Amino acid sequence: MTPGIDLNSDLGESFGAWRVGDDEAMFAIVSSANVACGYHAGDALTMAESAGRAVRHGVALGAHPGYRDLVGFGRRALDTSPAEIAAELLVQLGALDGVARGAGTRVRYVKAHGALYHRLSADERAAHAFAEAVARYDPTLPVLGPPYSRLERAADAAGLRFAREAFVDRGYVADGSLVPRGEPGAVVDDPAAAADRALELAETGGLTADDGSRVELSPDSLCLHGDTPGAVAMARAVRDALQGAGVEIRSFA
Repeated sequence: MTPGIDLNSDLGESFGAWRVGDDEAMFAIVSSANVACGYHAGDALTMAESAGRAVRHGVALGAHPGYRDLVGFGRRALDTSPAEIAAELLVQLGALDGVARGAGTRVRYVKAHGALYHRLSADERAAHAFAEAVARYDPTLPVLGPPYSRLERAADAAGLRFAREAFVDRGYVADGSLVPRGEPGAVVDDPAAAADRALELAETGGLTADDGSRVELSPDSLCLHGDTPGAVAMARAVRDALQGAGVEIRSFA
């Protein structure tokens, strides 16, 4: 079993009058927070509140850039060019980092969101554009993303540290990708099941796919989505199970 692992969550996704998730509770549980930067979700005030929470709870603040898609919550595949991906990443990263500086902290890593995350795992040109943009902004920033992906290779080529991520609240198919949302088994919403999956990942580095085959992930970080129903209960169950098994919860960043 790994002696320590990161627990991250997608947070800061409220904007305007819309409230998404229970950020105050989640920041008290996780060790890293992927904070929306205003394109798929989030706004200036939410980013500022998230940065303040990160400072109060000792949580690593990560930029969570996505497609410019508030209506689709960044989960729709857009035909955005690699050059646009790089430019829009820099806008989002710079915005959150500026707000973080005002709160007395900094962005510590970068993780893409939603449809962009999935595109970067397979699209070589997009992955290189994304990684190279991060390196131009700050070559010390790690990238968090899918294991053994095009993005991992692009981060390595750009001289960036890459942290592998596994999802405890999403189902996997045999090739290591996620079961598409809307299909059976796509979302895990039972706290006990999520805790069991977290322990399996920490103990073995992999999970059982939807067809019964084995998926090797070797994660540095485990993710729980903050907008999943019952996210707080699942996050507490996962943290309690890991710590009960002697696994330290610590940020990879």
